[in-house]
Amino acid sequence: MGDTNTDEAKLQLCPGEPYPLGATWDGEGVNFALYSENAQKVELCLFDEHGQETRIRLRECEAFVWHGYIPGLAPGQRYGYRVHGPYEPDKGLRFNPGVVLLDPYAKALDGLENPERGLFAYRTGDPAEDHAKVEEDVRGVPLGVVIDPRFDWSGDRAPNVPLHQTVLYEVHVKGLTMTHPDIPEELRGTYAGMAHPAMLAYLKELGVTAIELMPVHAHLDDSFLVAKGLTNYWGYSTLSFFAPELRYSAGFRRGDVLGAIREFKEMVKALHGAGLEVILDVVYNHTAEGNHMGPTLSFKGIDNPTYYRLVPDSPRHYFDYTGTGNTLNVRHPQTLQLIMDSLRYWVQEMHVDGFRFDLASTLARGLHEVDQLSGFFTIIHQDPVLNQVKMIAEPWDVGEGGYQVGNFPVKWAEWNGIYRDAIRAFWKGDGGLAGDLGYRLTGSSDLYQHDGRKPSASINFITAHDGFTLRDTVSYNDKHNEANGENNQDGHNDNKSWNCGAEGPTDDAEVNALRARQQRNLLATLLLSQGTPMLCGGDEIGRTQDGNNNAYCQDNGLSWYDWAHQDESLLAFTRRLIGLRREHPALHRQKFFSGRPIRGTEIRDIMWFRHDGQVMSDEDWGNAHTQSLAMFLAGNGLTETDRQGRMLRDDHLLLVLSASPQPLDFQLPQVGGCKDWELLVDTSNDEASETCPCGTHTFLPPRSLKLFRCRIGD
Repeated sequence: MGDTNTDEAKLQLCPGEPYPLGATWDGEGVNFALYSENAQKVELCLFDEHGQETRIRLRECEAFVWHGYIPGLAPGQRYGYRVHGPYEPDKGLRFNPGVVLLDPYAKALDGLENPERGLFAYRTGDPAEDHAKVEEDVRGVPLGVVIDPRFDWSGDRAPNVPLHQTVLYEVHVKGLTMTHPDIPEELRGTYAGMAHPAMLAYLKELGVTAIELMPVHAHLDDSFLVAKGLTNYWGYSTLSFFAPELRYSAGFRRGDVLGAIREFKEMVKALHGAGLEVILDVVYNHTAEGNHMGPTLSFKGIDNPTYYRLVPDSPRHYFDYTGTGNTLNVRHPQTLQLIMDSLRYWVQEMHVDGFRFDLASTLARGLHEVDQLSGFFTIIHQDPVLNQVKMIAEPWDVGEGGYQVGNFPVKWAEWNGIYRDAIRAFWKGDGGLAGDLGYRLTGSSDLYQHDGRKPSASINFITAHDGFTLRDTVSYNDKHNEANGENNQDGHNDNKSWNCGAEGPTDDAEVNALRARQQRNLLATLLLSQGTPMLCGGDEIGRTQDGNNNAYCQDNGLSWYDWAHQDESLLAFTRRLIGLRREHPALHRQKFFSGRPIRGTEIRDIMWFRHDGQVMSDEDWGNAHTQSLAMFLAGNGLTETDRQGRMLRDDHLLLVLSASPQPLDFQLPQVGGCKDWELLVDTSNDEASETCPCGTHTFLPPRSLKLFRCRIGD
């Protein structure tokens, strides 16, 4: 494991400064600063390329920040900490100086975790469990590495796409690029692969505006997964909130421990150059250290009561609002500062454009209830850096009262799980959903209008990384998670999916045709709804996970995008839909509909029709048998302007949906100034062409959707 040298004479230790926290190189040396209010002594541990350790006691402590400055140290220096204090788990104190700990502010890591060198502060397998303090040296956690933050950002410009014009594309860095034939093999699965011209061209042609990356913070592969030959593929087990994940670094594969930072910045710069924003999926609700029986890697051994929510009458244990064993203590000012510092770092130093917060309700919890006015949200609203970027909440956690869709503050967008469930259920064939469907198609005003937000606050999605893919949503009634090794007990049971008549792959032509139409129905509904659409990466090419709805541990072909078997027609259909959304401002309004009359006409900004051409009645909205409707959007009903202040104007649009298993003749409405309805989208026939005079009928096959336009004045 290398030798230990406690002789500090070879290095000059100066007092240094308590801020900034972490290891900061100033061109002449490095300042180290670590927060711990319960520690009795802190040792900085420097490691050379052979693993030899030099321990240096930090003697300065100001406002609980232990600090020191060492001249002559340079980027590339590896380091960790040994923190001294009581090891009394029953009191919530877990100090063990035998364990080398990772700096919470480390900007780079020197490698991945090494269980063989130890990750636990107690003797695993001992009957006394975590009370049995380990005495031998534990060095299995990666070390921090001092970085040189300089990078040539010249020419980089944030796209700053307004949220109402945004189309999100949720992807996994490795999954997206791992099998792409046009990306060199050595770059597949990496940040560099994301930045490759072939991938940039694909994303541009698809038409999305923002890439939402699944976690790229350094994470841990859980021991229970490793024991089964699996890994934490999704990465929702954060080890460091500042360091980019090395597994996605082509440079790290070549032995360059600092390459991940440069490579990530180059990826962001390339994506920006293609007009694409970068949104990070971040996990500030818990860490990889798990519950009281979990490993000691960083926070737990530095200052357990500061960083984690401990049970007051049993501080050996942790509150678990996340289902992972622990919950970060956002009520503590230092933990809150850590999160804010991390967010600012990724914006200012890494140039990302926003964040999606995993289990965001956890961050809002006061004592046991969710409080939307918690310190976390207040500080973000006041922060001059963070209040300028996109903030998206996953508005739930696993605790009581944690489902908070519609309750986040102004300036926050939310993953709208209610939208997902309603649209899936409608196309599955469930009746009585007309009223709910009306809200979801128009931006969910019932959830977002009352608190000053706009339709774009609703992040609409049909599928996401967690759950079935689009293709599997129409191919499976039940989950098939056997590959996860948990006897198919993991993952959601209520998927609101329908296999269209056969479970899984089939040669039945009718079933496959229906599945193709259902995928188009779901995609078209998503991209033609008001709000901000999020496309789950790979849905546009027909990606399947063979019915696995919880592929978090599947770092293999089950999760990687299968570029060799693309559904080319579905891809072309998706591109066309995104293009239509971009071209028609009526499809991405900045304000909610009011139902107001348009001056000088007999029409309103939005109107709803039955299949016989009559206006929808209250009885129709509440009828359990209603499975079809038409939504009319007035092109001259827009009250918004473009960035140059010019009033927006569009064609009249008519969206006709029928989830009925029976074919329907749909009477197209007569509206002033409109002569003919021109077909733009038909989910039953990609090649369909149709022009219908107002007042005539169009034929809707079972379970299908059509979009028409009428050029105003024609």
